[in-house]
Amino acid sequence: MLDPTSVAAISAVLGAVGSGMANEAGKWAWESTGGVVRRIVGREVPAPVAPDERDDVARMVHDRIRADPQLASSWAAFATRMRRDPAPPRAARSNLPASIRFFTDRKEAMKQLRREASRRADGRPRLALVHGPDGMGSSTLAVHFGAQPTRLFPDGQIYADLGGRGAGGARDVGTVLRALLRQLRVPDEEMPTGTDELGEFFRHRVADLGLLIVLDHAYSASQVRPFLTSAPGVFTILVARAPFPGIDAVRVPVGPLSDRDAVRLLTDITDKSTVAAARATLPSLLQRCGGSPYALRAAAYQLSAPTPPTRRGEAAGDPVRGAAEDNYRLLTAESARLYRLMALRDWPAFDAATAARTTGPDPDAAAGLLEDLADRMLLERGPGSGRYHYRHAVRAHAEAAAIRDDGIAACSAALARTLSAFADLAESAAHQALPESWRVPAPAEDRAGQTYADRGAALDALLAESGNLVEAVRCAEESGDPDTAVRLCRALWPLQLKAGHHEMLLPALRIGTRLVDTHRPMSPDAGALHEQLAHSLTELKRWQEAGTQAREAAGAEAAAGHRRGHASAVEFLGLLRLRQWRYQEAYDCFEEAGAILAAMDGQDEGIADVPRAVALLERHRGRALRGLGRREEARRKLEAALSCFRSSGDTYNTARTLTDLAETWLDEEDTEAALPLVEAAITTLDGQRATYHLAHLRSMQERCVAP
Repeated sequence: MLDPTSVAAISAVLGAVGSGMANEAGKWAWESTGGVVRRIVGREVPAPVAPDERDDVARMVHDRIRADPQLASSWAAFATRMRRDPAPPRAARSNLPASIRFFTDRKEAMKQLRREASRRADGRPRLALVHGPDGMGSSTLAVHFGAQPTRLFPDGQIYADLGGRGAGGARDVGTVLRALLRQLRVPDEEMPTGTDELGEFFRHRVADLGLLIVLDHAYSASQVRPFLTSAPGVFTILVARAPFPGIDAVRVPVGPLSDRDAVRLLTDITDKSTVAAARATLPSLLQRCGGSPYALRAAAYQLSAPTPPTRRGEAAGDPVRGAAEDNYRLLTAESARLYRLMALRDWPAFDAATAARTTGPDPDAAAGLLEDLADRMLLERGPGSGRYHYRHAVRAHAEAAAIRDDGIAACSAALARTLSAFADLAESAAHQALPESWRVPAPAEDRAGQTYADRGAALDALLAESGNLVEAVRCAEESGDPDTAVRLCRALWPLQLKAGHHEMLLPALRIGTRLVDTHRPMSPDAGALHEQLAHSLTELKRWQEAGTQAREAAGAEAAAGHRRGHASAVEFLGLLRLRQWRYQEAYDCFEEAGAILAAMDGQDEGIADVPRAVALLERHRGRALRGLGRREEARRKLEAALSCFRSSGDTYNTARTLTDLAETWLDEEDTEAALPLVEAAITTLDGQRATYHLAHLRSMQERCVAP
């Protein structure tokens, strides 16, 4: 058994606590750990981020407790309290996209997949790379294999689209890992914050599962490597357009169907009599489809029609673009226009409301047009109700048709309407999700948009559009529209604060800060966006860069004379220093922020928020003083904050401050003083959705009443 006072054991405790900061209880545990390390080592020790830094801190603790039995006992007791047995892995739901009804040929490919999936475990990853050109059915093969009845995957099948059309279109590794973990029923609040820790956590969760993992649209070894595991019960299928180096996997090529299998597929989709009646045009159709299952399906209902005219341009040599061209010629003018103009960007999942704003018809009419385009296989239906996206080659056809048929000016105007639609939606939903926040500007009256049932519904609307909003920021930058990019980025704040998704939002926030520094330097917008970026970087444990961004935010707000924003940026820097165990610097930041607030008057924006902001600073000062070991002073600050929160009816911060106070007494092993504070916090949170905070409090309660 591992000695709990060894360097390895101490490092493991630091790593476990550090990876649990996605929820409130985890952040408390991290702050407590910093205070314990400071007391043992006898000086300030910066919080570790990388594994080697963690080992360095562990060695410092080890050297001190080895020479002092009392410190050793104190650390052992602390480590025991911090130890939390992870929840047992749970079976995944089947999260594969729906398979197809008619699946033709591919017997050899299916055999290769079954052979690799059932191969005896020998320490090598069970891994297959299914590859084939767009429209040849490589994704369909992987999904169809996973949908087969089998005992190989008793814990389910999980799926992720990596978005791999090169590095620009790929989804962030952390975003994909979180999506896969959600399919394994892991709550966001239990996932590590750092991407490296997240990959390790994912591999740990699947280690004992019998599981199929399908990773669609992969494009490189570096992209997929974080998802790979040697777990004996896991089989991973990578799907790509072409094989790529750097991965040892069974390669499963997916090529064109033979004419015989193509006719069989057409017969399955239609019927024998239809295929027989089309005998004269069938050879030409088979040639045009080039053995592509997608092209054959798209052309099936045209079997009895005359041979379409000769295809133009690139469509002549590409079965998918060719099938799109054939179907495009059959569309009504209104449907064709929507098809062209929504393809000007690769929107992840757009709906009828956005299509209507872009192309003109009302949302109900647009919904009908979108359904017709999906029926014709010119759009793909997304997992969410009423949402659509393009197949890559089909979007390329539609975009080329837009440039050819509408012209550059009309395309630019359509794209501007789409951007405006997303910005209006985002501003309206963000303000309704956080109506009291001065950080979220209220939309103009003529752009108020939809009214949502409650804050949760508004946040859900932002979540549903989050991928589109990030793409819209990219589009606004490329279109030379910094104002819209800034509007979009400011509206991301509720997502950052309430839903996380920091990896996904980070590229948009980087663009926003770059644009605002160029076009609106030293403005409140610059301060707000630098602080938003600092927030996400902090949650991702990129603390050095977060500090730089927080200082940029403070400088911009100060230069703009925006005192409320200036105080907030300095306060945030103090909170970052708490996270880094730099308690004196944190305290100094809170003092500076308090002085800025004290200078505000009735002319300053956000003046109504000052009493609450002052109370929060008192609480933060108490936390910093606790980290410094000055517990009596800490309690005075915390009690002052508690009085303010209670008088204002702020139950959320009342419970947090009661918890802070209880922690100061437990630092001194005074369970008698801590217990009533813990019980008061539990009572305050009764009926609220505070699962992790309550679990932390009940753990503290057990410690107080233990004999």
